[in-house]
Amino acid sequence: MPTNQKPPSGGDAPPTELEKMQERSKGAAGLLMVSILLSRLLGFVRDRIIAHQFGQGFHTDVYNAAFSIPDLFFFLIAGGAISSAFIPVFTDYFSQSKEREAWHIFSVILVGMSLLMTLLTILGFVFTPQLVALMNPGYIPNMPHGFIASLGWIVEHTLHGPIPVSQKAAETIVLSRILLPAQICFMIGSVVIGTHNARGYFLGQAWGPIIYNFGIIFGGLVLSRSLGIAGLCWGGLLGAIAGNVLLQLFLLVKYDGRFFAHAVIRHRKHPGVKQVIRLMLPVVFGLSLPYVSTIIGRGFASDMGDGPQSAYMNANRLMQLPLGIFAQSTAMALFPLMSALAAQKKFEELQKTVCRGVRQILFLTVPSSALMIVLALPIVQLLLQSGKFLEKDSQQTAQVLVWFSVGIFAWSAHAILTRGFYALQETWLPVAVGTLVTVIFIPLNIWLKPRLGVSGLALATSIAATVHMTSMLVLLHRRLKGLDDVVLAASCIKILLATAITTLFCKITLEAMNRIISHLPIHSVFFQKLAVLGVCASVSGVTYIACALLLRMEEFKPHRAKLKRLVKRFA
Repeated sequence: MPTNQKPPSGGDAPPTELEKMQERSKGAAGLLMVSILLSRLLGFVRDRIIAHQFGQGFHTDVYNAAFSIPDLFFFLIAGGAISSAFIPVFTDYFSQSKEREAWHIFSVILVGMSLLMTLLTILGFVFTPQLVALMNPGYIPNMPHGFIASLGWIVEHTLHGPIPVSQKAAETIVLSRILLPAQICFMIGSVVIGTHNARGYFLGQAWGPIIYNFGIIFGGLVLSRSLGIAGLCWGGLLGAIAGNVLLQLFLLVKYDGRFFAHAVIRHRKHPGVKQVIRLMLPVVFGLSLPYVSTIIGRGFASDMGDGPQSAYMNANRLMQLPLGIFAQSTAMALFPLMSALAAQKKFEELQKTVCRGVRQILFLTVPSSALMIVLALPIVQLLLQSGKFLEKDSQQTAQVLVWFSVGIFAWSAHAILTRGFYALQETWLPVAVGTLVTVIFIPLNIWLKPRLGVSGLALATSIAATVHMTSMLVLLHRRLKGLDDVVLAASCIKILLATAITTLFCKITLEAMNRIISHLPIHSVFFQKLAVLGVCASVSGVTYIACALLLRMEEFKPHRAKLKRLVKRFA
């Protein structure tokens, strides 16, 4: 009997593991969307505390720069490796009912990757001055321009004496060393979360970042009183331990996970382990744009004085709000299902799943991108302008946010397209494309920086993201021999039309609200911008929903059902 037919009328067959995963993925997207929203909101509480206490200048530049080395280690070793290598292989063994072997692979990878990250952490701790100099060249006096020249200068000074550092570099070195051990926690958490996600459980994925943000908030409110900006880093380290080690190991036991200590030695040459390593290598040795764009941009901003580097990172985090809530939640929820479809060679269903995911993401992020461009300044003022964070800081950050927002749709679609290749266990191609785009991205920064300042660095990221997304779309289209082209094209046209109408209404509303607010006795910037954004968001939301209904947009159907339930609950 074909697997897609129901059995004769003797009763429905029990759902298969794939059908269970499909059902879990539907609910998981909503769970992850809510949890990521909560995490982002906590992130903005965190950022507001930092902005209020430290403003946007020397200290915040140092704090942001301190993440360069840890971020690079995590993106290349932990984040990319788990996304591209471990989850597809683990899912493949589970879909073949080889659960015990899957847990053997998990045990070997967990110990092996943790040891690798520990080694990198030790090396990073020893060579922190050199790495800070390389990744934030503007902090080092008299260092030559150009990567090769800078590298040679660093090597020469390492061999013949200490690297001459400024006060900014010296403080960055201290904070970087506090943050480095947290990457071991993130590595452990990533591998364990991978087993949760592969089986359709997303609670660990949801709560890990939330606890991490609570740690930084604790550091800002409590530890920074005695430790200054370093208190934020110590709080982050505590959050990483709690959210990425303790919580994830607890959930591993709760979800009947298995760890086989003997497998670390006995099964270290298991074919599945070799497959994970084979898939991981291109990510480790590549310079894929999604993993290093922020680090590169942060480095280019390091010689622009106090403030621009922080403005770049503040705007980048604001841009991440729609990207995280809509794109990452959808992509993370669909990835185990895509991996299972690829493992069972159901390529037609995989094609439709990818297309549906891209359409859903564009439906949510294209209007988000346009609205963030229009509302950039009030968004920054609402979330950050307080205490030492002044009007001029809001203006600077908003200008950068406008150009970052141009690329939100591209980053969002890329989240699904790349996972399409990862589900097929093909990692060399997306990393090769990402590396090639990164090579283009670097001279683009060099060209735009003197013309637009720090805003040019954000525009370079958006241009590169669009090129990257387009390349991945074309390549995955060829690999899967189509992506429901007519449906995808029709959806894009409707989304663009609805977005254009919504943006027009939003701009008109913004201008009207600014005039009204100026005549009201509201002196708090926070409440002024809260009122402006509240009305603009309401008008924009109603307009976009009306357009979706009039244009009969398929992507609105699941949201329509949720909206009906919400209206009934409060009616």
